[in-house]
Amino acid sequence: MKAEDYGLELKFCASDTQPVQVRDGSVIEGYASLFGLPDQGGDIVCKGAYAKGLERLKARGGSVKMLWQHDPAEPIGIWDEIREDARGLWVKGRLLPDVARAREAAALIAAGAIDGLSIGYRTVAAEKDAKGQRLLAELELWEVSLVTFPMLREARVASKGESLEGSLRDLAEALREAAAELADR
Repeated sequence: MKAEDYGLELKFCASDTQPVQVRDGSVIEGYASLFGLPDQGGDIVCKGAYAKGLERLKARGGSVKMLWQHDPAEPIGIWDEIREDARGLWVKGRLLPDVARAREAAALIAAGAIDGLSIGYRTVAAEKDAKGQRLLAELELWEVSLVTFPMLREARVASKGESLEGSLRDLAEALREAAAELADR
């Protein structure tokens, strides 16, 4: 089955900022989604959008899957921690070295060929703002994938040797650019 068969939405697109860190070739941590920033489709995730869905998932003993390119036949790791904070949806997990595709993903990340994160979710509550952008108020998160083209420009994986400090500088620059772009509208 495809994600669409479950009523899931996926976020794909390209960019050059990198707020997510990969350490030791397998540990991934950073932001899979940031609040208040429009993605390439014009959607904006609101603060608190993931909280209720994550609580429901935890209560039933479920988990958010780590997939390769949103393919449900390609799990490549485990998300050990997923939480909202003031900035967005923070994730920390591990690529599983016993999985061939995970080893390939680690090599592609190290080479800079793959650097995106993308979410697969179902919209529970949303509304349109005056500009026609969809404000996503409540989401049911199903998976966070490593992808070639994330929809949210800022959802990136840093190369193995990059520091988190450098990634945060990149994120700050992206936020300044987004604020300037919004001011110009």
